[in-house]
Amino acid sequence: MTPKKQQREPVDGILLLDKPKGLSSNDALVRARRLLNARKGGHGGTLDPMATGLLPLLFGEATKFAHDSLDADKTYLAELTLGVATDTADAEGRPIAQREVDCDEVAFRCAAAAFAGEIEQVPPMHSALKRDGRPLYEYARAGVTVERAARRVTVHAIDTLAFAAPRATIRVRCSKGTYIRTLAADIGERLGCGAHLSALRRERAGAMSVDDAITLEALEALEPAARRARLAPPDALLAGLARADLDEASAARFLHGQKLRAPASLHGDDGARVRVYGARRLLGVAELRQGALVPQRLVASREPERNGQTP
Repeated sequence: MTPKKQQREPVDGILLLDKPKGLSSNDALVRARRLLNARKGGHGGTLDPMATGLLPLLFGEATKFAHDSLDADKTYLAELTLGVATDTADAEGRPIAQREVDCDEVAFRCAAAAFAGEIEQVPPMHSALKRDGRPLYEYARAGVTVERAARRVTVHAIDTLAFAAPRATIRVRCSKGTYIRTLAADIGERLGCGAHLSALRRERAGAMSVDDAITLEALEALEPAARRARLAPPDALLAGLARADLDEASAARFLHGQKLRAPASLHGDDGARVRVYGARRLLGVAELRQGALVPQRLVASREPERNGQTP
């Protein structure tokens, strides 16, 4: 007799995973979702297979706030190998040019520092950005190059941590949409020797740190209840938003999608997003419009009490 397939359960929360090298973000999600027996899941920002580090995995109601993770600033630790350019701008690509490395640490620091601030980046062909419904990497694999418009991103800080030619290590704090391998290639071109990204580790995404993350092996070693205890509540992604607390009657109206008069303390911030609570739980997110709270995202009432709430 064929054994009955285990029924997935509604699980709400955020798992901070320390993704290993060689595993895609989706494969990491599949494995974590199986370990948690979670019905619904997603990730808050893709990491390439060669990259390691912080991968926020979102389950259940937390998936409604994926954009708060995607939009957050990121911090990366990156190793560059100078003198060799590849067709993907990273170590997984095919070398396309090799040049002599004729720079010292001072020259490298100056070249890297020149990319701090608002910069224009052309997205790489080997990326998940879509053109006519197809990701760019599909065109690249078919040997087709399509025109890409430059995008404005912000490098808040770029620090050189180590230099021993042909390798250098930098830490980059940047806005969403920044491609670190493109940054590595651009630094190499500025130095005149070319470069590619040879290692990458994501250290932070917004307020979330890899220091608080768990590996898949460590997660698998835990008992099921202990695995669930690793989940942060869905509102951990919303800690940077102003908070509004509603009484029972107002909470009921909010959950029916009705706009409400905003607390006086929030007036004057038109367009701002607000996390909304009632009866000690997150109800959802609203937008402030002319002194009113307009519901945007609503949260189902099944949030587990054991996960707590962000104060």
